[in-house]
Amino acid sequence: MQLNYTAQHGFLVGIDSDGCAFDTMELKHKECFVPMTIKHWNLQGVSKYARETFEFVNLYSKSRGVNRFPALIETLERLARRPEVKARNVPIPMPQPLVEWIKRETKLGNPALKEEVERNPDPVLKQTLEWSLAVNRQVDSIVDKGVPPFPGVREALKKMKGSADVLVVSATPQDALVREWAEQDIEKYVAAICGQEIGTKKESLELAGNIGKYGGSKMLMVGDAPGDYKAAAAVGALFFPINPGAEETSWRELGAEGLDRFFNGTFAGAYQQKLLDGFNAYLPSTPPWTET
Repeated sequence: MQLNYTAQHGFLVGIDSDGCAFDTMELKHKECFVPMTIKHWNLQGVSKYARETFEFVNLYSKSRGVNRFPALIETLERLARRPEVKARNVPIPMPQPLVEWIKRETKLGNPALKEEVERNPDPVLKQTLEWSLAVNRQVDSIVDKGVPPFPGVREALKKMKGSADVLVVSATPQDALVREWAEQDIEKYVAAICGQEIGTKKESLELAGNIGKYGGSKMLMVGDAPGDYKAAAAVGALFFPINPGAEETSWRELGAEGLDRFFNGTFAGAYQQKLLDGFNAYLPSTPPWTET
């Protein structure tokens, strides 16, 4: 899948979707990812700790927002180090073929994994694909409609529309993104939707930069996770954080001041650093439990 759109403006704004534009992060992970992870990776004997660990990795730590496949690896690694899990003698699987695939593949989505399984029918990779497809089915069933964007999102999009090319830049599957943005009638504000099939967020921003020739100071990434900031920094773009738990306040700030600063060239420097300092305080890097 390629990124194709026609640049109309001299500025680019990339926006993450889950947990950033939409209040779907907790719903998807708690009601879809966690049950399917426990089922497909045989974690029933430590389900309490599996849930707690998965939620820490995906929602409440600096790993928040990472692609599902690296997140699965981190969850299993952390789970295996927990004394409570060791005491129960429940084996924690470590899908090493998945680890190796992640190292050589950047388009970490189901289409690329399906192609890999067809070339190399490794049972662990097949199990991973089954898990990932089951997660998508659960999302389709539970998060099928009715989740609006955070208050302030629509207003900010309207403000961006006349001055910037706006892209959705997400690790979520493309089909889900298109459905969610279309259902809420806000896809009309964006030039393109970039899901996991396009590549990493960094790759999506790079591709967009090549299309529009914006330059770093005229590119802004809006996201709710450290990975969003890293993607922005990797391409020299500016970053506006949507703070987890304070999303409405963040979107109001973006609409009231952040976008004006971005367009008039006063975003970088002290204002950017103030935002980053506040964002960094929201998510820890270590869990509240002991790991051995």
